[in-house]
Amino acid sequence: MNSNNLQTIYVMWLREMKRFFRAKSRVIGTLAMPFFFLFTMGFGFNSGFSLPGISSNINYIDYLVPGIIGMTMLFTSMSAGISVLWDKEFGFLKEIMVAPVSRVAIVLGRIAGGVTTALIQGILILILSLFMGFKITNPLSILLGVVFMILIGIGFIGFGVAIASIMEDTQGFSLIMQFIIFPIFLLSGTFFPITNFPNWLRPFSYIDPLTYGIDGLRGSLIGFSQFSLVLDLTVLVIFSLAMVVLGAWFFNKTEV
Repeated sequence: MNSNNLQTIYVMWLREMKRFFRAKSRVIGTLAMPFFFLFTMGFGFNSGFSLPGISSNINYIDYLVPGIIGMTMLFTSMSAGISVLWDKEFGFLKEIMVAPVSRVAIVLGRIAGGVTTALIQGILILILSLFMGFKITNPLSILLGVVFMILIGIGFIGFGVAIASIMEDTQGFSLIMQFIIFPIFLLSGTFFPITNFPNWLRPFSYIDPLTYGIDGLRGSLIGFSQFSLVLDLTVLVIFSLAMVVLGAWFFNKTEV
């Protein structure tokens, strides 16, 4: 990759970061829903709810926090696709598409910026959860948890960019994203182990990439996982690479 493409990636990353820090209401709004879930469900189910098959020293808040972090990464990452449509609408996309830079570099810059902002929000949720009683089994495992956050972000931002690249309006994108996001979110085992699902529903959880992201976060942060961490990492790496390629391919075909 030449220096021109690296500069393009940096400029696109920097643009996403400036937009993120200037829109303080966006940050607060993104954190409000995860915190609401943590506060109401965490304390509401913690005292009188037992999770079958889970060690007694892991309470519901411990189980819930990695799922909420995964949810935050999902919603923040998928919303990154809206910026592609905004750029189409306001003409910025046309300007950068005619510039003598690689379109793949533009996509990589967007993904880098989106992952960084999503990671910041995921870490903020993790910090807030510590004040609610969340316990991390091994502080060094936070680094592995960050790896899972990054992979979740890369995969779903790439997917969001791919969808946005073939759409023309933000309203249609929002409707499709809601139709896709909520099944991914609810089937991932965020609130309950997927073993609690009926047998006919479990296969849908097994093909949900977020399932492995949240399971990996739980395995790294609280030492409990339903799959091996190697499997979780393998699935997420494959998913992330596939979505980056897909996002770059569709973006390259975009006409403005």
